[in-house]
Amino acid sequence: MIIRMWHGRVKHDDSEAYRLFLIERAIPDYQSVDGNLGVRILERRGDDSTHFITMTSWESLEAIKAFAGEDAEKAKYYPEDDGFLLEFEPSVVHYEVVGRSSEFSEE
Repeated sequence: MIIRMWHGRVKHDDSEAYRLFLIERAIPDYQSVDGNLGVRILERRGDDSTHFITMTSWESLEAIKAFAGEDAEKAKYYPEDDGFLLEFEPSVVHYEVVGRSSEFSEE
């Protein structure tokens, strides 16, 4: 299993709307791809902005490429992101899962 992590920041005033966008638009998009094993959205209010981490679980690198394109390390953005994000980080990070407990198992 591979975990794909993306980070983005929005203004505090936009955090609720961006959270809803992620839930209503991004999560279904991830889940529509064969090989996606799950999606988690993390949110943290910082001093000057609200941070979001999208953490997705995938069966394989091939499944990630089916979602993100041939350059699997390149971040994928939606047109709606233009109205929210303070910057566009060019890449994501991937981690191979080498151990896990049932508490974090995908359901």
